[in-house]
Amino acid sequence: MTSHGDIGQKIAVVGGGASGLIAALAFASAGFPVRLVAPDRAPDPRATALMDGSVRALRALGLWDALAPSASPLRIMRVIDGTKRLLRAPQVDFRADELGLEAFAWNIENEPLLAALETAVTENAGIERVAGRVSRLEKEPGGIRIRLEDGGQVDAALVAAADGRHSPCRTAMGIGMRVHDYPQVAVTATLAHDRPHGDVSTEFHTETGPFTLVPLPGQRSSVVCVVSAREAEALVAMTPDAFARAIERRAHSVLGAMRLDSPRGSFPLSVRTADSFARGRVALIGEAAHIIPPIGAQGLNLGIRDGATLAELVANAARAGADIGGPEVMEAYERRRRVDVDGRRVAVDLLNRSLLSDLLPVAGLRGMGLWLLGRSPMVRRTVMREGVGPSRDVPRLIAGEPV
Repeated sequence: MTSHGDIGQKIAVVGGGASGLIAALAFASAGFPVRLVAPDRAPDPRATALMDGSVRALRALGLWDALAPSASPLRIMRVIDGTKRLLRAPQVDFRADELGLEAFAWNIENEPLLAALETAVTENAGIERVAGRVSRLEKEPGGIRIRLEDGGQVDAALVAAADGRHSPCRTAMGIGMRVHDYPQVAVTATLAHDRPHGDVSTEFHTETGPFTLVPLPGQRSSVVCVVSAREAEALVAMTPDAFARAIERRAHSVLGAMRLDSPRGSFPLSVRTADSFARGRVALIGEAAHIIPPIGAQGLNLGIRDGATLAELVANAARAGADIGGPEVMEAYERRRRVDVDGRRVAVDLLNRSLLSDLLPVAGLRGMGLWLLGRSPMVRRTVMREGVGPSRDVPRLIAGEPV
């Protein structure tokens, strides 16, 4: 580990969500002094599927052993056409062992994930936590000054802004967002069930969007149910028992009787992508840079790759004696992350639009695609590899190597 102690090597990470915490730990692992600027967070009842590359990164940072007992492997990903349309696709099972993987991903509830990350940050001598909210950013010679709402300030050579979909840092830098809203709402919850899930994640394609059951430890699963705004309102208003019965019916009772095991959440679906992922000495990470519907478990995994890429670029610059927040680093970050993010965004958008369309040719193409995936091992393996993560330009941390 190299030590980078002067002001020109100091990094500020803004945001206390999973993307920000992992980015802070990645920078600290490379020897950079880090100040993590984040207010206290609210409870998060959701769950996250950590793809194989994200697990490798967490293992490289020494975090996975603490997280593994709270995570459940996704060894099989099953896609079922649950529409009532004339042309329906065949069921397809994607198996992790076809790629030589133990699991495609590991599903974990956000509370134990965030608790373990916060403990790791607290115990890391290279990270100083500042409980504050950003008021504005000011350019300084060779750096940037973060002014906080309580009057405090943080100086850094680079700001990694992981401060969420309403990012104050993004706004302060004048970076716009391209937005496309869908006529859908995702309802999320954790449910216990009578039958074991067998490490199988099941995704039903319905006329309103995907309905997904993702394994959790024990006989429990996290549920993402994409429906119209009116249906979402009705689901959230139901009693816990009525909600569990409604979810069981949507799941065709594949997991038996269900019981609600967490608070319910709901949020409108949209695609939002920043016009620029980096400007000045500020690099956007996670939902500050991109928001993608919860289809294919891309959200946090993209955010982890953001942090891993930025940490690698910054470490390379420091080793070369270059400015860690200079134009070369920012331009490389923009270039490398744009390809990955735009590719995932387009794939998720096409799948979602195909489910919403009543046009027979669209349903036929979707069905033909799934049929081909079921019949061709070569095509299936190619799609699975890209679904798990990019096969090119993989950051060292995502490959399981030190930054």
